Amino acid sequence: MSEAAAWLAARGLPVGDGWQLAEGGIALGFVLLALAFGWFAGRWAGPHLTALWRERVPDHAVGLATRMCDIVRHLVAVLALAVVAQGRDWGALADIVVGVALGAAVARLAMQLLRGVNLARWLAWAVAAILFVAVLSGSVGGLEPITTTLDAIGFSIGRRRLSLLALVSTLLTAVVLYAVVRIANKLVEHGVGQAKSLDPAQKLLAQKLASIAVVITAFFFGIDLLGIDLTTFAIFSGGLGLAVGFGLQKTVGNLIAGIILLMDRSIKPGDVIVVGDSFGWVNKIGVRAVSVITRDGKEHLIPNENLMTQEVENWSFSDRNVRVRIPVGVGYETDLRLAQKLMLQAATESPRVLRSPAANVWLISYGEYAVEHEILAWISDPEQGVGNVRSDVLNRLWDLFKENGIEIPVPRRELLFRDGLKVTKG
Repeated sequence: MSEAAAWLAARGLPVGDGWQLAEGGIALGFVLLALAFGWFAGRWAGPHLTALWRERVPDHAVGLATRMCDIVRHLVAVLALAVVAQGRDWGALADIVVGVALGAAVARLAMQLLRGVNLARWLAWAVAAILFVAVLSGSVGGLEPITTTLDAIGFSIGRRRLSLLALVSTLLTAVVLYAVVRIANKLVEHGVGQAKSLDPAQKLLAQKLASIAVVITAFFFGIDLLGIDLTTFAIFSGGLGLAVGFGLQKTVGNLIAGIILLMDRSIKPGDVIVVGDSFGWVNKIGVRAVSVITRDGKEHLIPNENLMTQEVENWSFSDRNVRVRIPVGVGYETDLRLAQKLMLQAATESPRVLRSPAANVWLISYGEYAVEHEILAWISDPEQGVGNVRSDVLNRLWDLFKENGIEIPVPRRELLFRDGLKVTKG
């Protein structure tokens, strides 16, 4: 019997089904008021929080920004309905009304949050249904009957009880921690990215270490919530050590190599590197491999360990300026001074060639049929490729040679026939 019903009964006033219906109507009024309060809060505060979230977390991959108004509406409704539920001792019918509304609001809030972190729809619905049943049961009679029933469905292994209750608890804990880790990682990533005192490699290292710390913290927090004794994992330590020693050796090696690369900053995102036959710019440094995008648009995933053990050319390690060598040959009858002047002009007029350091032309050898030169041109954007620079300079030089009557020599062979015998002269 509620407090109001007890007060009426003490004064001899009738208390029965009519009062239950009246109290249920009062509770329904409060429920509608709480839902309206949540709706107004979502309309008023939702856009402001959405703008703040977009400012603080520009990467909206988790999808929370588009759901912020709904999240605020359901959150405020949950808080208001919780106040209504605890504000007085309601009767049975009123408890059902408030419990259904509160359970639905909690379920809707969970759905928006879990879908906002890209959790599968079916899993979000399952968690929302569990929360609805739990909140409704807690409102009308407590969770003990449900927990007792769920715990009865299971079996024991030694001192450990495996039951449906344990499965549901583990599922809820894992889902909640997953959502928290996703959101925390996004916030930490943005916070570190805004640090002006760190270079890109240091920011990436800080983000990786922070992500690992968040995951480890969530793991131990989940273990504590589930009441699992960590000493039970002692029997698996030997097997885990063997797995790391044999099966996971490369994985652990790549993880450590990636951290070392970020710490010594020998390779950073945006660097132009050459590893074996792979030439391109570093897109990102992951836990297992470095992503290198080539000029062909192909993305090569090179294990971190390879970058630690193999020779790597980093064209932008300490200076982004790269010198491009362009071989050119001219005939022996050519005016070399004029030809060298035209070579320098072609290099200087190319848009990607730097004015400082200035381009230069070297005479490197007297070949079999040509005087060999080399145009040395500097560029500052090697990630855009070097072949297109050579092509542009040679095309310009071709036109300049044509305009000035300079021919590019080709190999020649002379055939002499003497008394029926063929003699070849080079």
